Amino acid sequence: MGRATLGAHALSYNGWEFIHEEVAIMAAYDYRTLLVSKEGNVAIVTLNRPEVLNAVDEVMHSELVGLWPALAADPEVDAIVITGAGRAFSAGGDMRWMQSTIQRSFLGQRQTMREALDILENMLRVEQPIVAAVNGPATGLGATLALFCDIIVMSEMARIGDTHVRAGVVAGDGGTVIWPLLVGIHRAKEYLMTGDLIDGREAERLGLVNKVVPPEELMPTALAYARRLAAGARWAVRWTKMALNQWLRWGLTLTQPAAVALEMLTFNTDDHREAVQAFLAKRQPQFQGR
Repeated sequence: MGRATLGAHALSYNGWEFIHEEVAIMAAYDYRTLLVSKEGNVAIVTLNRPEVLNAVDEVMHSELVGLWPALAADPEVDAIVITGAGRAFSAGGDMRWMQSTIQRSFLGQRQTMREALDILENMLRVEQPIVAAVNGPATGLGATLALFCDIIVMSEMARIGDTHVRAGVVAGDGGTVIWPLLVGIHRAKEYLMTGDLIDGREAERLGLVNKVVPPEELMPTALAYARRLAAGARWAVRWTKMALNQWLRWGLTLTQPAAVALEMLTFNTDDHREAVQAFLAKRQPQFQGR
């Protein structure tokens, strides 16, 4: 928790508002599935469901929506590092939550899809630089959370991939936005339509991540990036990031509404039900194209 006074700055561009008034702001972090700590002016966010590889359930999904505005408004935070507890970054959507989603009403599914948009939109509005420390598997939404960060440091023992199709659903969590920008449209199609995972060295070679390091060097490297950016010229760094994020906002506007809507449709297919049942039964799914 922190309290500070911000200086007055204002900038508006293409729907973005960068306004800082002389006001005192109190930042508090109280989550069930996320841990937020600080080392100086660097906030460290830990996805904290290690018993299920930090898979995103209904609670974490909702908390991720509110996390980003809280960090953005915290005057004590000049950079952010996000990582996962235990041996994974995040295994994406929790299959048990997906099983309950199948049985939810249209309005319940719509709420989930609205949150999916809000997580990414709110993340892109954070002015402070965000560094991902990918310590283990980052799949589905977990991959998107990592790739939407500004700098991605990955353990050479980790793997990353958008595995939505393996669950019988469209890559509706942002994969259709970020992958083409990072690796090109044809490689994006390959990885999003197969759901294949990529190891750290290959991810670095493809330009998917910035740097791959041994596991013991992961957090020191991520923190070094964060501290360097936090020590830079604040508004120059932040608003350079905001200018670059226009590419992502464009991609979000172009593809994300369709991807989310199509994902919601695939939640209601037999193939998705089969993928969930197969995962829970620890067997390979048998897709029938229905």
